[in-house]
Amino acid sequence: MTTGEIYNDFKSKLKTIYDDREAENIADWVFENVTHLQKWQRRENQNRQLPKAEYEKLKKYLEDLLKDKPVQYVLNEVWFYKTKFYVNENVLIPRPETEELVQWIVSDFKKEKYSESINIIDIGTGSGCIPISLKKELVKTTITAIDISRKALMVAKKNAVELDAKIDFFQIDFLKENEAEMLSQYDIIVSNPPYIPVSEKEILAKNVTEFEPEIALFVKDNDPFIFYKKIVDFAASHLKENGKIYVEVHEEYAAEVKNIFDKAGFASEVKNDIYGKERMIRGVRV
Repeated sequence: MTTGEIYNDFKSKLKTIYDDREAENIADWVFENVTHLQKWQRRENQNRQLPKAEYEKLKKYLEDLLKDKPVQYVLNEVWFYKTKFYVNENVLIPRPETEELVQWIVSDFKKEKYSESINIIDIGTGSGCIPISLKKELVKTTITAIDISRKALMVAKKNAVELDAKIDFFQIDFLKENEAEMLSQYDIIVSNPPYIPVSEKEILAKNVTEFEPEIALFVKDNDPFIFYKKIVDFAASHLKENGKIYVEVHEEYAAEVKNIFDKAGFASEVKNDIYGKERMIRGVRV
């Protein structure tokens, strides 16, 4: 079969679980990964006979995709803030709103003309996409990243090495005060912590609940803001004067998180993402 015939069949089968546009986007991504041909190149080579090795790989990938496995895990890659990152099922798939959080920090940094020697900590680093992206943009900063998961840190360290970003990684259970106390003082604290109440699990897509790590997604219903409260407590002794906190939040609970920051004496601001949802908060120590 030709590349064009196999592509059309691949896309047609994806349409059984995805809408037309998403099926095409996924098919394009997978075919570029396997054939190393960009979309326009593939179209110019519609009649190319697909090598057996490529066909077998596409067949396996399609099987995984039809089981609702996210394409990012199938290919072990995702683009985030100008860079391709390695991901697997031990880390969350980085999302566009987190890119916006990174951009907010970078924009503030350049606007306020910080000394580039500032210290930054990322709490719950996962794939390392936040600290690595910041390090690539703000090269002279010193950045620490922590996570409770050893397997997640393995992914983050792999990305840091492959992307030539010097990050200090530590395995720490941030909710345990005695472990977090060992950390230094920072000019910026950033975090995309778990913030989805467990009760919302049933309304999430299957490709999220069955594949992404629960420990990085969910919090108990009786204390959904536990990480934000802990971040504020941590900042009391670990955030420098005039320091800032940047966090991603659940779109339904930005007001509650802002209130936590305000009560702790921070001048806080909620920022909408490109879809108009309240997804980020900045707190400035005053």
